[in-house]
Amino acid sequence: MKKLENKIAIITGGARGMGATNAKLFVEEGAKVVITDILSQEGEKLAEILGAHCLFIKHDVSSEDRWNYVVSETEKKFGPVNILVNNAGITFNKSLETTTLDEYERLMRINATGVFLGMKSVLPSMRKAGKGSIINISSIAGMVGFPNALAYVASKYAVRGMTKAAALELAAEGIRVNSVHPGLIETPMIMNDEMGPMIDAISEGIPMKRTAKPDEVSKLVLFLASDDASYSTGSEFIIDGGLIAQ
Repeated sequence: MKKLENKIAIITGGARGMGATNAKLFVEEGAKVVITDILSQEGEKLAEILGAHCLFIKHDVSSEDRWNYVVSETEKKFGPVNILVNNAGITFNKSLETTTLDEYERLMRINATGVFLGMKSVLPSMRKAGKGSIINISSIAGMVGFPNALAYVASKYAVRGMTKAAALELAAEGIRVNSVHPGLIETPMIMNDEMGPMIDAISEGIPMKRTAKPDEVSKLVLFLASDDASYSTGSEFIIDGGLIAQ
């Protein structure tokens, strides 16, 4: 039997990168998946490739109304939600002094408020399903600090903390909440000219001497989404090639 047979999942930031890799693996393992993103063209193309068990919805994760719409449409199309992967996120490389309030608040709305709204919005649906798994994608920046990334670090620490609080609240209802903390993953968000200097500097210190492929993280997300992780909640799962173990 496939690991996610008869499961219904929502994956934010699912049009490309790690979110898209998650969606492909989930469908392969038997799930029906709703991918959401602001990147309509890429999201619709991926949903077409993945077939009848995948639906794309354009979605600003910082909008409560849009979250309610996503959950409602997921239930109409596939049924009550079993799995939520809060994957959507942005970053930028700027010093504390040069980061504007607007930049800081925009990043926090997407990376932190979006996670809060996702967890809150999906709860009634997971209660209908009888149990659920919420996987919040944080970062090693939710475990340690990095220069020129204050807003991003703040948001990922927030995700880590919200995960623990939500896990304690929801454990008795059979809803598990865990956070995943990737290191350097080869995704469009970080593999670009703006992030290049910081990525190069960090890469030199990775004990495994390489960055990770998105599918390496997706296999961990799959584990947490599945019943194989039935006794895991409120925990951090680090996948960074040993970077912060030093």
